[in-house]
Amino acid sequence: MNEEMAAMLDYVRAALRESGAHGFDHTERVVRLCKTIGAREGADMAILIPAALFHDIARPLEEETGVPHEEEGARMAESYLRSVRYPEDCIPGIVHAIRAHRYSSGIAPETPEARVLSDADNLDAMGAIGIARTFIRAGEHGGGIADATGHFHDKLLNLRDRMYTTTARSIAEERHAFLVAFLDALDGEMSAQIPQDV
Repeated sequence: MNEEMAAMLDYVRAALRESGAHGFDHTERVVRLCKTIGAREGADMAILIPAALFHDIARPLEEETGVPHEEEGARMAESYLRSVRYPEDCIPGIVHAIRAHRYSSGIAPETPEARVLSDADNLDAMGAIGIARTFIRAGEHGGGIADATGHFHDKLLNLRDRMYTTTARSIAEERHAFLVAFLDALDGEMSAQIPQDV
């Protein structure tokens, strides 16, 4: 990692000090997925990696103020990148990818980099990691198992069909199958009758 990216990483890490479903570890996984998917899909890494680093930087602000994190995060990224004289021709693509990454934003990702970031962010909500994050999220909001399973059914089971890139679709198939198997096991255990002592 070059010095410029290392400084960016430190800046984002400082903004995401709290752990949780959208902590810095989530950002790190999304960056790794972006590197893998982006390389296979021919994305411009000078746009994709900064977008991945900054995509959730405003999550703490959203929790405090309600401002959409994708909008505020795009603004924060643009301000930071200009302050360090990042190549100007890359900034609009970074800003668009951040604005378009959110599942519920309603903004279609129109560039390869935006599509890869959306896919990577959604992939991190699937499979074993997605299950773990969903239970963390439920706990953060004072919920329990029923709240987590509601989130699986409302959102996570739909993610496989929302992938934009061929590479992400392949990864999503395996993660989706794991999620379905987990939910089947969970439903079975939740509805199981406890044997009565004879």
